[in-house]
Amino acid sequence: RLQREVIRLREQAAEAEILGGLLNYARSSPEGRYVAANVIGHDASPYLRSIWIGSGSDDGIARGMAVVTERGLVGRVVEAFPTAARVQLITDPQSAVNVRLQDSRADGITIAQANGELWMGQINQGVEIAPGELVLTSGLGGGYPADITVGQVTSVRSRDYELFQQAVLLPGVDFEDLEIVLVITSFQPIPVGGGS
Repeated sequence: RLQREVIRLREQAAEAEILGGLLNYARSSPEGRYVAANVIGHDASPYLRSIWIGSGSDDGIARGMAVVTERGLVGRVVEAFPTAARVQLITDPQSAVNVRLQDSRADGITIAQANGELWMGQINQGVEIAPGELVLTSGLGGGYPADITVGQVTSVRSRDYELFQQAVLLPGVDFEDLEIVLVITSFQPIPVGGGS
């Protein structure tokens, strides 16, 4: 009985810590409206990188809404049902996010690799990129709100004969350790074509 009680208390403490981080994130952007949702499943397919959350259209969640944690961008809702929704992760090869380097202000787009790596592509050759530089959503394309952390540059791939250079990113979110996420319900994507 005591062991069960210890396990229950540890789980409550872990959940309280996660919710505290999400609350701090929501307080840092008070103009937004959010719904906290438990992660209830992962897609089993090696070709899809998505999660299922235990909140849906009954809770105001709709297709296209951005999903975050206190550490950064998770992805966006691609299917919404009354009590659940599927979220496409930014590490899904079909996902693309318009992003900006925080210091140099150069724009680019995320490119998810089949092996799970996340790159930032279409960066002009003249831009100087420093490892450790933060990458944020740019808001261009209308698919995501601006200024959400996506990740950090770990290395740069540049060849003189190519028009663009690429940066390898370390995502801010640990996608293997998602338990609770925030859906930004106050953001409605604007379908303007191209990237998101």
